[in-house]
Amino acid sequence: MKDLLLITPPFTQLNTPYPATAYIKGFLNTKGISAFQMDLGIEVILELFSKKGLTNIFCHTERSLSAYSNSKRIYSLKDDYIKTIDAVIAFLQGKNPSLARQICSGNFLPEASRFSQLDDMEWAFGTMGMQDKAKHLATLYLEDLSDFIVECVDENFGFSRYAERLGRSANSFDELYSNLQNEPTYIDKITLKILNDRVDKVQPKLVCFSVPFPGNLYSAFRCAQFIKTHFPNIKIAMGGGFPNTELRELKDKRVFEFFDFITLDDGELPIELLFNHICHTELVEVILKRTFKLQNNEVTYINNSTHQDYKQSDVGTPDYSDLQLQNYISVIEIANPMHSFWSDGRWNKLTMAHGCYWGKCTFCDISLDYIKLYEPIAAKILVDRMEELMAQTGENGFHFVDEAAPPALMREVALEIIKRKLVVSWWTNIRFEKSFTSDLCVLLKASGCIAVSGGLEVASDRLLELIKKGVTVEQVAQVTRNFTESGIMVHAYLMYGYPTQTVQETIDSLEMVRQLFELGVLQSGFWHQFAMTAHSPVGMFPEEFGVIPEQNTITFANNDINFKDKTGINHDKFSFGLKKSLFNYMHGICFDYDLQDWFDFKIPTTKISSDYIVSCLEKETDFNTKPSAKIVWIGGKPTSETFTKSKKGSSREMTKLTFHDKTETFDISLEKDKADWLVTTLEKVSVYKDSKFTFSQLKLDFETHFENFELFWYSKPLATLRDFGLLVL
Repeated sequence: MKDLLLITPPFTQLNTPYPATAYIKGFLNTKGISAFQMDLGIEVILELFSKKGLTNIFCHTERSLSAYSNSKRIYSLKDDYIKTIDAVIAFLQGKNPSLARQICSGNFLPEASRFSQLDDMEWAFGTMGMQDKAKHLATLYLEDLSDFIVECVDENFGFSRYAERLGRSANSFDELYSNLQNEPTYIDKITLKILNDRVDKVQPKLVCFSVPFPGNLYSAFRCAQFIKTHFPNIKIAMGGGFPNTELRELKDKRVFEFFDFITLDDGELPIELLFNHICHTELVEVILKRTFKLQNNEVTYINNSTHQDYKQSDVGTPDYSDLQLQNYISVIEIANPMHSFWSDGRWNKLTMAHGCYWGKCTFCDISLDYIKLYEPIAAKILVDRMEELMAQTGENGFHFVDEAAPPALMREVALEIIKRKLVVSWWTNIRFEKSFTSDLCVLLKASGCIAVSGGLEVASDRLLELIKKGVTVEQVAQVTRNFTESGIMVHAYLMYGYPTQTVQETIDSLEMVRQLFELGVLQSGFWHQFAMTAHSPVGMFPEEFGVIPEQNTITFANNDINFKDKTGINHDKFSFGLKKSLFNYMHGICFDYDLQDWFDFKIPTTKISSDYIVSCLEKETDFNTKPSAKIVWIGGKPTSETFTKSKKGSSREMTKLTFHDKTETFDISLEKDKADWLVTTLEKVSVYKDSKFTFSQLKLDFETHFENFELFWYSKPLATLRDFGLLVL
């Protein structure tokens, strides 16, 4: 028995659990409140995609087979699917790696329509290993089965969402409520059986559903409905990303036929107070934080607690116990390098800082607390949590799920990781700001950073200023170059259809993106069409951005807003051409195509010069170093060899210092006294030392022994050393 049952309803990710319940459970541990957590989605998927599950599906569809020829083909191959499914799932769980050879050899997996895209396999996977190729083939096999389920069993099914249409921009509760009056679907019945067994075993006093996305909403309501019917004494709450953004104006009383409470924003304190309210019945006054409930038959928002939200340093380490970590499935859906991070491999999820340190982008929900309230976590605490999670999960991969990770904190975390000699791989979301110097990128790479994603948005300086992104295209080019040269993969979020964006700006933006890929400073990207949300500056002040919103009566959800752009441009028509061109650029081809070739309608000629990005990257190096910059040596201790250098009858003692890094050996030669000073100094500024040496301190120390520090610092031997790990941060 546990006090609380924390549930992520179907469906989110196949490869790793969504972290919300782990965050909450970690906090509840600090309060001595017992909780059990489950990812209902992965449990339903594993039930469906098993020998027993497929046998039942094919029996279920025997009399109502879809007219689709693809479904008929899959049904005719049902024995092959039933025979192979358990082995394929085990392979995708990392338990059966030897199956890769059989999958890749052909004639093992039954193939339906998804395999028609195999013409590009050698192109997309030619440089990838057999395991990845097999994962991709196995993913196509699962997607064929998913298509069959959608066509013949349940049209709302999807691996990472369920009945998403019912939750997306549902200003009224009517349609969702109507669907909930229907008999449970085939998928519902599997979900509810698993839920029933778990609730029966855990016997919680409070069930908390974390609903991150619209695609989780229907299942959350269906599950809550089931609990209300079969376990009427249990109280039910909903929190998470969906209510935080979409249910802030909730008015419909019918919602509380399913849920007793709906909480907003950070969940730690609201859940603690709910627990006290439910489990300590001697408390007469109802003290809650940011919580909707039905009171006197009216939807009431209660926020009467004087207790402040917990600091990030006090919420504890996320706790992934109870979750079936060994059963998650790694898939490779498409050849987009960054998208494979989302679906392939198990990642421990952490946050470097609550909120966004920038918090100005006009398309973003900057009015909401999850972005507005910025609070970083101390680097040592963060790395402590990383070590705890590695011990708990056995995994050393981390995805920092920040809105935008702060560069200064990334630096301190990287230093702490290296100092503790941890072996980790990590990636995160950033802003392409000038703080990401070449040296900082080298440090991040050394600590285990493998990729970053960031918003280039519309590659137009006018629109970037309107968005208040705080970057320019030139700056983005230089920063992406710094990451790329250090060996960190870069993914760019790209946007089209921003208010007032002209056709010319869309085409010019595409040309900028083409050049960034051609020069190799971007490796991955994705175009998103602008969506106006209720809590962004554009949504709150549409007249300032030249858009006319469609006004609807809000009784349930409110986030995405339909609108008309005063320019009258139909931005939808650019979608296919932008995405097709990007797909080719990511594969390193078609850079010589005219931009007109990507569109089946007339577009203007770009006004961007063909060498624009090249010119951005050829800006002269700035030789000014901030006196407060930290000097760090991430290399090892050199060996030394003294020799005498003679010239025109005079001789002087020299020292050759030999350094070894992981891939090569290099030498520098200096006058013996300067070499001795350098070796001593490298020891002082070593990343493994706690001392913090600044550039001004280094200069002062040098000039107590020698003259003209700048001449020494910018000399050829020191430039070589700078290339191999003497960093200015």
